[in-house]
Amino acid sequence: MRRLLPDPAELDDAALVDAYRVPDGRHLRVNFIASPDGAVTVGGRSGGLGSPGDRRVFNLLRALSDVVLVGHGTASNEGYGPVLADSAVGRLRTSLGRPATAPIAVVSRRASLDPTSDLATRGDSPTILITCAASDGGRREALAAAGVVVLVCGDDEVDLPLALDRLAALGHEHVLCEGGPTLFRDALAAGVVDELDLSIAPALVGDEHRLVQGLPGVVRLDLRQLLEEAGMLFARYALDAPGAR
Repeated sequence: MRRLLPDPAELDDAALVDAYRVPDGRHLRVNFIASPDGAVTVGGRSGGLGSPGDRRVFNLLRALSDVVLVGHGTASNEGYGPVLADSAVGRLRTSLGRPATAPIAVVSRRASLDPTSDLATRGDSPTILITCAASDGGRREALAAAGVVVLVCGDDEVDLPLALDRLAALGHEHVLCEGGPTLFRDALAAGVVDELDLSIAPALVGDEHRLVQGLPGVVRLDLRQLLEEAGMLFARYALDAPGAR
């Protein structure tokens, strides 16, 4: 992989890690892959846009994070499971001197996570459900009984700033959000996104789910880094948005 901006260079594994490190303290980065025409899936899955380089970045961002934040729809569609110690991410985390596993935090207004799923019951780091008081209390109890950490944040809708406060209180300051588009939009509207890491696939898709829709206003991006491998671009943007931390 090579860096195009800010300083052109070929990047080995150690340099790639350094290219994606963030400073100490609270930080929310969003990671997406998209086509130049804005599609984030092919046939309903993001893998149709991917490449080996994108998988490397995906694994690295997970390895550098304290928690992975994802909407329930994306977790379900993409077949999410827990981060396991013997996985590629787990081994990379260990090589970086970090705990081998990290929790997945699922955002669901209705507490829709299945309490019998692998995501709810398997793994060394308990899955976290972020929901609101309007969700079904019985489902929340069933998930808690299965070992899920249930965080009720907000009354009728999930309060994302409160959710991030609750995650930070649990020691999860470096948050990696993997979407989907609805959660990304809500996070942008709440002004809690610090960074967008966008893999731009060399493909045009057409009528598929878009990167983001329904924003209340324009969100300006500041390009801080651009990498390339096999035609795939890897952009790292800082956000210049009212309320962004």
